[in-house]
Amino acid sequence: MRAKIASLDLSRLLCQVDPTGGATRIHTRERNERFGDSSLDDKIAHDAQIALQGRGRVKLAYRINNTQRNIGTRLAGMIAFTYGNKGLEPGAIDLTLTGSAGQSFGAFLPPGMTLELEGDSNDYVGKGLSGGKIIIYPSKSSTFLPAENIITGNVALYGATAGEVYIRGMGGERFGVRNSGVNAVIESIGDHGCEYMTGGTVVILGATGRNFAAGMSGGTAYILDLTGEFPNRCNMEMVGLETITDPAEADTLRAMIERHVKYTGSDRGASILKIWEEMIPKFVKVMPKDYKRVLQAMKKASDSGLSGEDAVQAAFEENSRDVARAGGG
Repeated sequence: MRAKIASLDLSRLLCQVDPTGGATRIHTRERNERFGDSSLDDKIAHDAQIALQGRGRVKLAYRINNTQRNIGTRLAGMIAFTYGNKGLEPGAIDLTLTGSAGQSFGAFLPPGMTLELEGDSNDYVGKGLSGGKIIIYPSKSSTFLPAENIITGNVALYGATAGEVYIRGMGGERFGVRNSGVNAVIESIGDHGCEYMTGGTVVILGATGRNFAAGMSGGTAYILDLTGEFPNRCNMEMVGLETITDPAEADTLRAMIERHVKYTGSDRGASILKIWEEMIPKFVKVMPKDYKRVLQAMKKASDSGLSGEDAVQAAFEENSRDVARAGGG
């Protein structure tokens, strides 16, 4: 070993590139220059001061390009610093953007913020969304079919906890990964949808890619399966597939699609609503098995007079017994 070490020649790695010592080799500036044009987020934060200070509502419009990343996040941080998790009143800040958004569009948006994008977006849309609303639809001058073309990139809603998302078009891979509370409507997605999802509701008005619901332990997804191929694309290890039989559940699903049409102008959503009774049987409900048992146990505990933490504890204990029995324990 020592012989091998002795044979190593590191001179090219350790050499002085500037032997005169004229080049700067230590920290001399307050901060690195920002990559690309990120001044838009600063401008938004400046323009929205009336709402941030609680003195009224603002509606603002801007052009956006794909070097402008994390748009909305600077203002979201200011709102969180000032108002905490409760955010602002609904409709306090409405931002309309036109163009192509960079990564992490609408990350960490709190309650009271709405980002509406006419165009398309990169990866990580709605990352950490915390109560705000995101609306994305193609340019009004576009001629392609939205549901067959990707309008938002991969890993949308990663770690999102609350809020609403409406996307007229196709999402990339891992849509809704680690979603734990957002209600979202989209028209089709790529592989690994709703991976590790723990809460919220996702409605997909068309096809999914393979390995849907891998590791999904909570929340509910509704897939419009017009071809009957969805069961073959779903990872069935932790979830079960059902049809919609409860009228109240059907009404809730319809209301989500109605909002999608209202916000995005979706032709697909509108056509589904026109023949709603015919479409309901074509929706597949994806529900994690343990999650369903817990919900059923919580209802049983509530019906027996328990409430709050007592009902949750009773549901947990009953689910643990069901799991043990199913596994022969």
